[in-house]
Amino acid sequence: MAPKTTLHGDLPLPFLTRLALFPAIAALVAALSFSAASAQTGATRESGDSKAGTATTAPAAPQSAAPGGAPAQQAGPQPSQADPTGGVWRSSMSLIGPSKYGSDFKHYDYVNPEAPKGGTLNSVVIGSYDSFNPYVVRGTPAAGLANFGGGLLYDTLFEQSTDEPSTSYAMVAEAVRYPKDDSSVTFRLNPKARWHDGQPITVEDVIWSFETLKTLNPQWASYYKNVVKAEKTGDRQVTFSFDQTGNRELPQIMGDLTVLPKHWWEGTGPNGKKRDISQPTVEPPLGSGAYTIGHFVVGKSIEWDRVKDYWAANAPPHVGRNNFDRIDFTYLRDSNAAWEAFKKGGLDDYRAENISRRWATEYGFPAFKAGKVKKMTVPDHQVASMQAYVLNNRLPKFQDRRVREALTFAFNFQEMNRTLFYGLYQRQLSYFENSELAAKGLPSPGELQFLTPLKAKIPPEVLTEEFKLPVYTDEKSTRENLRKAYDLLKQAGYALKGTRLVDKSGKPLAIEMLGNDPSDTRTLEPYARSLRRLGIDATVRIVDSNQYIERMQNFDFEMTAMKYYPQSLSPGNEQRDFWSSAAADAPGSRNYAGIKNPAVDTLINDIVYAKNREDLVAATRALDRVMLWEFYVVPQWYKPEDWIAYWNKFGMSGKHPAYSSVDPYAWWIKAAAKDAATGSAKP
Repeated sequence: MAPKTTLHGDLPLPFLTRLALFPAIAALVAALSFSAASAQTGATRESGDSKAGTATTAPAAPQSAAPGGAPAQQAGPQPSQADPTGGVWRSSMSLIGPSKYGSDFKHYDYVNPEAPKGGTLNSVVIGSYDSFNPYVVRGTPAAGLANFGGGLLYDTLFEQSTDEPSTSYAMVAEAVRYPKDDSSVTFRLNPKARWHDGQPITVEDVIWSFETLKTLNPQWASYYKNVVKAEKTGDRQVTFSFDQTGNRELPQIMGDLTVLPKHWWEGTGPNGKKRDISQPTVEPPLGSGAYTIGHFVVGKSIEWDRVKDYWAANAPPHVGRNNFDRIDFTYLRDSNAAWEAFKKGGLDDYRAENISRRWATEYGFPAFKAGKVKKMTVPDHQVASMQAYVLNNRLPKFQDRRVREALTFAFNFQEMNRTLFYGLYQRQLSYFENSELAAKGLPSPGELQFLTPLKAKIPPEVLTEEFKLPVYTDEKSTRENLRKAYDLLKQAGYALKGTRLVDKSGKPLAIEMLGNDPSDTRTLEPYARSLRRLGIDATVRIVDSNQYIERMQNFDFEMTAMKYYPQSLSPGNEQRDFWSSAAADAPGSRNYAGIKNPAVDTLINDIVYAKNREDLVAATRALDRVMLWEFYVVPQWYKPEDWIAYWNKFGMSGKHPAYSSVDPYAWWIKAAAKDAATGSAKP
């Protein structure tokens, strides 16, 4: 499945989701280039403690992340309409097991199906935007648009559940079927599905969207690599054919396809020129989703208006959700400005806090003391994707594993957690932390079936040692860890010349740490000081959000702090975009570390073609183990809960989704409930 975001703070969120929203909706985040400037950073930090964009969060669109990995199964009892070759028509799919909702699915358990509509949700975004086209690498898309998934504007064939991992329900398509060998998948479109101009969503729209998106963005090309053909195969039916059998997540991830209006994108704009989807645009596109673009000032603000006659308003995944008449995003320069805006009120109604110091000590401002602002802590049961100091392994200086391991030994997490984070974080020990997918102890027999054939291509420790990170407890352990780091650098050919570490040619080892907010120095500078103790010329450079996004898309960095895109409990095809050799030099891919490793490529394929859940878990743990021992990144920290602060204007059901932790799209405005009760309405 596809993936989390970057928040300025102790916890950076992933690249294209950086600013967007709180980790709680990681499933939703995966798809969002949501908070545009901020959302486009994969960083994780305690500038805040998390590097996911900004401590202020733009709400995730009511959608979840892309699926991956395990066998797609029927979710709950479904109408049994068998086809001799194409399988059974079904209205839901799951990659893990039967859905908690059956064929009589009416709405999620955690929502209030009678929630009133009305009012405005205000959110702050860091940076700027210059485009309403999130599907091309050029430009910075506005908040609410998603480079993967529909965001606020578009619907997808199936919509991923906010209440269960790796489960999707019918949306633009009313049903799906696929053969037992998973060689293809067929969707039957919902005859009610409409664009905002009233025209029906057609099979031609679906085929054009698939073919177009694959050419526009390397993420789509990688995600749908094994899909070779899309064709109309019946009335309102479209079939996607695959180049191999046994890729069990492909039927479901085809349901994540964003459907775009072919007639609009191939039409003529107000300027009399034909529209070009391969270029950025500031003309509001035609959509099909719950919201449409209203008033906007490019780079400064954007308003989203609820579509009153939205065709899918009563679809089970939407009942009791999408309750705000308007969603307003205001762009600010940095996270400090966002924090001040939240405290004042009016521009930012809720935030996922990612700075431990702030959460522990700074919620004493007047509005909080008066009870106008509330706090809540919600357990986060999702996979904690890797948050780390990411090395650009494309650079010669980082291609020696001993250098990378030395940099890992030089990081003193325990001191930072004690002095900066109030002891609120745990050490990140896996690319799939907080889940059964994380590698633990020594390899299991299941893992060895994937690792043993790769013995000559992987570090020997993978098979014989438990992966552990250095621990700093006192001055003695500090000296020992730094001595270990220096010894590794010495083995790699470096030596001290005076106070500087130089290679055999006399060139100093220098590392520039890249950030996009002044608060990033809070987590970059302590690590830089440790590196300087080794003689490394470590510097911190802060650039604006737009420049940061461009540099990350083109891999123009040496080291950055970031949190990778959200991982799901069913990893699959998206792993190619994260770690594969093919993605390493593809601008716009999410292989920020520049990993080019045949063993990693093999293990990704083992995950994609896993025959069952047991093999999927074992192959994922094997991949985790190999990448950890290669030291491509320096793992940071995570927390298994979300910190949410909000202005006391919202009505809530008192329940949270079991999987995604928090769903702000299921909240409503209290004043709207009063208006509904009295029969009045406010403009």
